Amino acid sequence: MTPIAIALVLIGALCHAGWNLIAKKTNGDARFSFFGSVWMLIIWTPLALWLSWGVVPTWGVSEWLFIAGCGILKWVYTIVLLKSYRVSDLTVVYPVARGSGPLLSSAIAVVVFGEAASKQGVFGILSVVLGVFLIAGGPGMFSAAKSAERRARVFAGVRWGAFTGVLIACYTIADAYVVKVVGISPILLDYWANVARLPVSIIPVLRDIPEAKRLWALQWKSAAIMAVIAPAGYVCVLYAMTLAPVSHVAPAREVSMLFAAILGGKLLGEDERFWRLIGAALVAIGVVVLAWKI
Repeated sequence: MTPIAIALVLIGALCHAGWNLIAKKTNGDARFSFFGSVWMLIIWTPLALWLSWGVVPTWGVSEWLFIAGCGILKWVYTIVLLKSYRVSDLTVVYPVARGSGPLLSSAIAVVVFGEAASKQGVFGILSVVLGVFLIAGGPGMFSAAKSAERRARVFAGVRWGAFTGVLIACYTIADAYVVKVVGISPILLDYWANVARLPVSIIPVLRDIPEAKRLWALQWKSAAIMAVIAPAGYVCVLYAMTLAPVSHVAPAREVSMLFAAILGGKLLGEDERFWRLIGAALVAIGVVVLAWKI
């Protein structure tokens, strides 16, 4: 990859880890997701309208159905991710979520479709599994010194992180289909999918408007920052893919796991930093190997 492509990938990875850090620190729920969607609408509408000019009028019912489906799927993913951060640590959830998708895809390909497991594939799977094991506490997870409450919190992070990973794989496949087959621009898909999910994401807000107002007063700044850096990171990755092969850019993005492990340990004061950092590194290596195994 060119130096510019590498820089864009690193910026994108840092943005991705950064908005996840904000989501964790805010400890928000479904209403925080709606706040972020509102800010995305406010901030990105001028650019989206400029890019939509002459394109959106050509869309039919099928295009809008695909966009709405992607929007709802991404909303479910966000809700599950926020739940994951409420029950466990960033340094547990983030690498598990990012690593479980490729792990599950490879395992399904071997078990269900009968694909032969290459040496690289086996190494990648074992690296992800070992990384998750270390993130969960390694041999120390069974130590009597670790409280049952602490173990339960870590295991909950692994479970919810894996669930998040499944949803990541689902929305990635859906987005890829819409972009490659349906032919909708990634940037327009991201924007209009956000618009399409607003009628659904506002429901938790309407159930308790006074509480939503209280949370807005506390969380609007975090939601605004997230609404800026999340799409910005996505755009950086998209542009990097125009400068370098996708097969190189996609795995390189997983450096975000290391950023999240470092940020979670330093800024959030999460414990077991060393082993979680090593575990995140192993998960990232495993994902890269799985991406390049073919």
